[in-house]
Amino acid sequence: MALVNKKFFPKPLSHILNNARKYSLWVYQWGLACCAIEMAATFVSPRYDVMRLGVIPFPASPRQADLMIVSGTVTDKMAPSIRRLWEQMPDPKYVISMGSCANSGGPYWDSYSVTKGVDQIIPVDIYVPGCPPRPEALLEAIVLLQKKIATEDVSQRWIQ
Repeated sequence: MALVNKKFFPKPLSHILNNARKYSLWVYQWGLACCAIEMAATFVSPRYDVMRLGVIPFPASPRQADLMIVSGTVTDKMAPSIRRLWEQMPDPKYVISMGSCANSGGPYWDSYSVTKGVDQIIPVDIYVPGCPPRPEALLEAIVLLQKKIATEDVSQRWIQ
């Protein structure tokens, strides 16, 4: 414990923690429109088995999740709810924006009620393009997020 207090974190311990975190992602699914169907196809279909990647798609609340996937059109009315649920997630937390509507407003970008991307509300780690994106694209985003988690510096995130 004294090693952690002196802001020195051994590399092997950091590697073990990152490896454990990248293979135990609890997902909070925020499906708002047609992209949610593709997200559901990814999570419940035996063809795209996300459990083999270490992704657990069934948390009971955002307080148990460490990955939020926002898929579909984000309206200005829905934005405070997304922000509140993101704030309830424990650190470290990650966000994947799935689909053109969640990324930039999509075909509804000029509407008075559509947010111009979920990154206006919460920080996004990975963007998945497409309208709607294929399930394979979401799997690739999860793999990219796992690579990002594996290279994180634990001492910067947890020790202050």
